[in-house]
Amino acid sequence: MRNTFGNIFTLTSFGESHGQAIGGVVDGMPAGINIDLDFIQAELARRRPGQSKLTTSRKEADEVELLSGVFEGKSTGAPIGFIVRNTNQHSKDYDNMRDLFRPSHADFTYYNKFGIRDHKGGGRSSARITIARCVGGALAKLVLRQLGIEIKAYTSQVGHIKLDKDYRLYNLDLIEESPVRCPDPEKAKEMEALITEVKNDGDTIGGVITGVIKGCPIGLGEPEFNKLHAQLGAAMLSINAAKGFEYGEGFDGVTDRGSKQNDAFEGQQDIHMTSNHSGGIQGGISNGQDIYFRVAFKPVATILMPQNTVTKDGENITFTAKGRHDPCVLPRAVPIVEAMAAMVILDNFLLNRTTKL
Repeated sequence: MRNTFGNIFTLTSFGESHGQAIGGVVDGMPAGINIDLDFIQAELARRRPGQSKLTTSRKEADEVELLSGVFEGKSTGAPIGFIVRNTNQHSKDYDNMRDLFRPSHADFTYYNKFGIRDHKGGGRSSARITIARCVGGALAKLVLRQLGIEIKAYTSQVGHIKLDKDYRLYNLDLIEESPVRCPDPEKAKEMEALITEVKNDGDTIGGVITGVIKGCPIGLGEPEFNKLHAQLGAAMLSINAAKGFEYGEGFDGVTDRGSKQNDAFEGQQDIHMTSNHSGGIQGGISNGQDIYFRVAFKPVATILMPQNTVTKDGENITFTAKGRHDPCVLPRAVPIVEAMAAMVILDNFLLNRTTKL
């Protein structure tokens, strides 16, 4: 089981949803970076459960403790170990799931691959494991902030309700103003109403998160097997419930002709492009423009209504899930998307420093 992400800037995570703690080790963190613990904690607060009526009611403070790699408020260059204690598990809610395979969960595949699985909260396949990603992403953001690189993500679609404008036409400072994390106040209210309706039905709904990376320098990424967009795609698709990734114009651009999609150059001293259909990446390498992408998330697999399934012994049964679950993953996935993007960009920045003098 691979539990390490990255090349130079790496995150290795550990823990299970209903275990004692979630934690990890970040290696490759540049030395001398001011470690703003309040910022790291704020990033975790954006992901934590129980933050609004749109999320699971599980109550967790998600307080992070840094165990190593920091001296007098600065990174030392040594590995940064951290831990976040689990304090509000309701493991008994999963007793009826011990011997069955929940539809569209990792139960069946995990059991067949490893011959054993932790049925409580999904164990290692739980979205709670993304706590470690948010800590790693927060540390990466602290470095990127000094480099003038900014990463923001927002909910751009829930079910059939979606934003239809270019991201540049929205005030991204409004993202945190709504519990659904949508920068359009009117659409945000519609999304909230839909999620509430779905939750009351005991059902779930999916959607799309848009990510924007500003200030990325030219030259990150490789021209062949480590294309920057491929790395971003792999990072995003490693997030629980993620089902699709596109960058730039993506699938919408296939109906256009090349004469419309090509990003023309202009300028002499300051060469730049007049458009950004490419999404800030060309030939697998960043071109200095904004990188923008979208990640599709499926409806949460746990629904509070009867479902047909089978047990480990092949018995056909009907069961109803219990416990506290998100009706829509989007609001809490926004900081996770940002965290994964931050780690990809910082890792490539550090890799780029080793490829040329």
